[in-house]
Amino acid sequence: MKFESNRRGKFMTLDELKASAFVVGLKETERAIDRGEAGHVFIALDCDDRISLPLRNVCAKAGISVTDDFTKKEIGRACGIKVKAASAAVLASR
Repeated sequence: MKFESNRRGKFMTLDELKASAFVVGLKETERAIDRGEAGHVFIALDCDDRISLPLRNVCAKAGISVTDDFTKKEIGRACGIKVKAASAAVLASR
């Protein structure tokens, strides 16, 4: 499956992530996608392919845009946690 660059699709900044309702971490991101609550997903650019590729596939199938320009450290910091985060999901407004 080919993934489009986020530069051609919807792109979000870390400031937009901070200002939104979100979940952080791989399991919480996957749960938000499964529940149909995720509106946009951040995947760390330094995340292992064994983690990022399945998550990208799920996002593509669900039609969820992905931003992958930030490191795990940057995503974790933006989410207000003291550890690195492989992913985060911005929750869709209802």
